[in-house]
Amino acid sequence: MTENTPGGASSPSQGSGGAPKPPEPSGVDLARVALRAAKEAARARGDAAQQKKQARRDGLRSGARADRRDPMAFGAAINRLITERGWEAPAAVGGVMGRWPQIVGEDVAKHCVPEKYDEDERVLTVRCDSTAWATNLRLLAPTLVARLNEDLGHGRVKLIKVQGPGGPARRYGPLRAPGSTGPGDTYG
Repeated sequence: MTENTPGGASSPSQGSGGAPKPPEPSGVDLARVALRAAKEAARARGDAAQQKKQARRDGLRSGARADRRDPMAFGAAINRLITERGWEAPAAVGGVMGRWPQIVGEDVAKHCVPEKYDEDERVLTVRCDSTAWATNLRLLAPTLVARLNEDLGHGRVKLIKVQGPGGPARRYGPLRAPGSTGPGDTYG
């Protein structure tokens, strides 16, 4: 009788390396090994096919049906961007600035130009080229506010701030009279 201890003698089934040798596969075992290899190869091919499908979905190729990757008209893209960003009111007021002559009339548009729109206060600032036109526009302001709100939607413009003409830059020097505002005395 032999002892099976780590330092003891080896059994007849152990090889010279000390580890038991597995029996050679035969018959059913060989078929199982071949089936396992075939399944792993098929799985690898399936993963590659799945990656190709994913690449097509991610934008490398387009299919026959409409999806988010298809090109869209420029106007539709701009409208979508304006809606997503919440720029409806500023864009509408910008359109008013572009159509200013049709809204106020050709005569007024020659002398008065919209400068800016404050969305928080809903104030449209308009600059006129003379004080006479500024006064005239101040008298027309309630009518213009009603017309603008009709075009843009109720409450978009609450007030039109009318500014007179800007004077030339003020220069200071030895030839100026103290206390004089210069050419700004006659403007605005």
